[in-house]
Amino acid sequence: MENYKKAKVVEKPCPLPFTNLPPDIIEMKVKDGSKIRNLMGYAISKMELDSVRQILFTGSGKAVSKTITCVEIMKRRLGELHQITKVLFKQIEEIWEPIVPEAGLDALTVKRNIPAICVLLSKDALNPQEPGYQAPGS
Repeated sequence: MENYKKAKVVEKPCPLPFTNLPPDIIEMKVKDGSKIRNLMGYAISKMELDSVRQILFTGSGKAVSKTITCVEIMKRRLGELHQITKVLFKQIEEIWEPIVPEAGLDALTVKRNIPAICVLLSKDALNPQEPGYQAPGS
């Protein structure tokens, strides 16, 4: 790979693993460079409103641990939140191009599966039979 440089990374869209979500649900897409203080300020202010009943946190790759941290802060601050966690894999494609095009090397496409997490937090009761369910206070 010393003869190649990474040209671009393409993330394949991944459908949400939850069904029956309201169309106006707040989705917090946690990235590796996201600041927890900024994410939590927005998310907590929205969840304190009576009209907002659910919030969805998603993160992939290096952002998985930051996503979990945000969820745990929300549960501690607001309390009495029901939770369903889904772990999945997201596919990304890395396109590598030769450093010296005259060398006769072809471009490479590398497909990788990276871990991702989706956590649904709800003020209302969720289905306790759903895999990944956690009751408030557990």
